[in-house]
Amino acid sequence: MARRNSATDGRTPALDRPPEPLKPPDPPDPATDPEPDPESVARTICLQLLTQRARSRAELAERLRSRNVPDDVAGRVLDRLAEVGLVNDQSFAADFVQAKRAERGLSARELSRQLRAKGVGEDAIDTALADLDEQAERATARRLAERKLRSMSGLDTTVQIRRLAGLLARKGYSPGLTFQVVREVVGEAANEHVDGDTMFA
Repeated sequence: MARRNSATDGRTPALDRPPEPLKPPDPPDPATDPEPDPESVARTICLQLLTQRARSRAELAERLRSRNVPDDVAGRVLDRLAEVGLVNDQSFAADFVQAKRAERGLSARELSRQLRAKGVGEDAIDTALADLDEQAERATARRLAERKLRSMSGLDTTVQIRRLAGLLARKGYSPGLTFQVVREVVGEAANEHVDGDTMFA
């Protein structure tokens, strides 16, 4: 059988075909490319982080430092973000307290500890916690204990007390308040149980 010559059968030999166009390079990553302006890099990092969730100024500064952004550049960018309201530790602390009280019933002491860990200043913390007086603390602790106790109705009283005390301690409530609230809640539940038994006796 005669071989067909690729030069005469209308097909271009592979070696003679024009090269395929090169794929354009990906756009530079502003966090790793050495060319962009350092302030643009820092601003991009901050905006990406703030899109995920609210953060304190100290948290943002720490992340910029971990990305090798010079401190003076970070300071200028954070100042600018503060000017436009995107970085505000006072608002951050207030929103943090409201959310954590609603979601987890944390005590003022535990909220204060967590805000300090995020680098929030004492003035902002004090303002955010200003409305959490002793009465509000007790009410939240009681609500937590009562809700938890409903799931332990079949357990021995000693076990109930131990678990409730552990719950409130983990939320940051003081030993004195914890003891008072647990004693009240468990005692009231026991009295209700006795009254119910008497009623149907």
